[in-house]
Amino acid sequence: MPKLSLPLRLHLSLIVVVGAALLRYHAWLYLGMYAAIALIWATILQVSIGNLTKLLGVELIFLAFLALPMGWEKASFLLMRSLICLVVMNSFVLTLPPHSFGIALKSLPLPVPFKEILLLAGQYIEILVSEVQRMQRAAQLRGLGGTAGWLRYASAAMIGSLYLRSLNRAERVYAAMVVRGYQGSLPIDSPFKTPDYLAILGVGACAMSITIASYLQVLNP
Repeated sequence: MPKLSLPLRLHLSLIVVVGAALLRYHAWLYLGMYAAIALIWATILQVSIGNLTKLLGVELIFLAFLALPMGWEKASFLLMRSLICLVVMNSFVLTLPPHSFGIALKSLPLPVPFKEILLLAGQYIEILVSEVQRMQRAAQLRGLGGTAGWLRYASAAMIGSLYLRSLNRAERVYAAMVVRGYQGSLPIDSPFKTPDYLAILGVGACAMSITIASYLQVLNP
């Protein structure tokens, strides 16, 4: 697998997602090109198929409720395009080393406060998921195994307890960050090198060509 820096992975993922999102409706041929790019990207990053499938299943169920009222013809294209975008971004997210999101995030041309909010929100989501898993294990030890048992355990009291536990742990994590030198700014840089710029330009040109071609097909039937 080629060695790709975290900022380069993020930029390439965003280029493909934006290009696919801007495709003309019902341009199935060009959507198929993006599907091939998404599969190649997932292969390059060597994402776990099991984890990717589980995550996509949950996300597509939610998207189906939003898209199906638009009609099957339009919803089918939207769902397929969403699937391609999700494969690309989930492949990036699932192959991130632990606590490395800030390295990739700092390279984006966004306001610093906005990037800080995203970073801290991502850290809190990790803490929240970890606490949910701990409470699930606690429920199984109490004999509440399986989906039905877990749903019985998911009461209003449990949700409140989850919030308090995750908030308490988030405060401890933030205190540890401050002790280690965190002063409200992302401390780690990962500058681009010449091959990274060439890769971004190449993928950007490819995505732009595919997206523009989908509109030119209408002008020149």
